[in-house]
Amino acid sequence: MADQKSRATDFADLHIKGDPVVLFNVWDPGSAATVEKAGAKALATGSWPVAAAFGYGDGEKIPLDLALDNIRRIVAGTDLPVTMDLEGGYGVSPREVEATVSKALEAGAIGINFEDQVVGGEGLHTVAAQAERVAATRKAGDDAGIPAFINARTDIFLKNKPDTHTSAMLDEAILRAKAYADAGANGFFAPGLADEGMIEALCAAVALPVNIIAIPGVPDKATLARCGVARISYGPVPYRQMMASLDAAAKAAFA
Repeated sequence: MADQKSRATDFADLHIKGDPVVLFNVWDPGSAATVEKAGAKALATGSWPVAAAFGYGDGEKIPLDLALDNIRRIVAGTDLPVTMDLEGGYGVSPREVEATVSKALEAGAIGINFEDQVVGGEGLHTVAAQAERVAATRKAGDDAGIPAFINARTDIFLKNKPDTHTSAMLDEAILRAKAYADAGANGFFAPGLADEGMIEALCAAVALPVNIIAIPGVPDKATLARCGVARISYGPVPYRQMMASLDAAAKAAFA
């Protein structure tokens, strides 16, 4: 059985520009086992489905201890690398973020998603403030002796409809990606970005492996690969598909 450090290294190696690793997001040990058997090379939780599975809304509504216990159970049932969606780190200050990430690593996670929107507030953290927060996540990994994969997420595109995305937004995303990389991030996540040309431009301008979420309107895997994407995730899509199937089956049973 690979140790946590080895799994973290293996996970990082899966991120290849032009040959993206696919992360079909899971929410509990049962979904993780199913996705693993389907051929996953790594497992990733999504904050939305994890919260929904336990009856909570997204946005750090699920208690951190419960989310950590869930990760602990997922990790215990697999030899695959498991990365955790930690949203905004359950805190604003770098010190709070560092403490949260340390707990996630203690629970067995080998990486995290870490977003720059102000959870529970408005807008995004400034570039400088978020870079300090990213640096705190890096410190948590270094102190634990784990080469944790920090997938630094920007919500620039997710907070705006695809038909309103502009070159100015792309420029800001590139600026943030470079600042987060300098602070110690390993990947750059741009959920909501769907335009093929903008995705290709982002991948060309950013040294970090780029993560795109496969939601309706986003180019297919082959196109994303040609654009230089290194990671494709599915976020809440698998959970929503499962719940739609459950809903249909339940309605048929009660008809």
